[in-house]
Amino acid sequence: MASYNTSEFRKGLKVQLDGDPYLMIECNFVKPGKGQALYKCKLRNLLRGTVIDRTYKSGDSIEAADVEEIEAQFLYRQQDQFVFMDNKTYEQYELSKELVDEAWKYLKEGMICSMTLFNGNPISVSPPNHVVLKIEYCEPGVRGNTATNVTKPCRMETGAEILCPAFVEMGEYIKVDTRTGEYIERVKE
Repeated sequence: MASYNTSEFRKGLKVQLDGDPYLMIECNFVKPGKGQALYKCKLRNLLRGTVIDRTYKSGDSIEAADVEEIEAQFLYRQQDQFVFMDNKTYEQYELSKELVDEAWKYLKEGMICSMTLFNGNPISVSPPNHVVLKIEYCEPGVRGNTATNVTKPCRMETGAEILCPAFVEMGEYIKVDTRTGEYIERVKE
């Protein structure tokens, strides 16, 4: 099994601790006045979502996680199960609502997503950074409310609610940033 030396530590690294996969979300190099250099790391458990702090001495190493990133197409949703298909092998994966997490807000049928597999089992899915969604319902905008950035909640075709500017109307398409959940712009579909 591959491993990473402290000199290879960086944000975004996927490592394995006590049999669980972790994502390195922060890594700081600290050189005290005396003694060995230290690497202070924040690691997020990819299975549970918990965050831990670990400190490593210069020269230590961590086992690399056996995770694989694949492209998977979102097929359909059945109650609290989301069904995806690997585009290369045509293998289907069913993910629970807990594993999909907030990504359900942006999933449209046929959309290509990035899926993380650990030991062949899916542990997370992330949609593209920007998606175009249709506004299913929103209150009509009030004329004259344009002096400041006035927003209103809009329900999208996926069922998610997103704050949009007052000038958007029902039936229009908007581009949304899936990392922040924010409105970007109107799009002609």
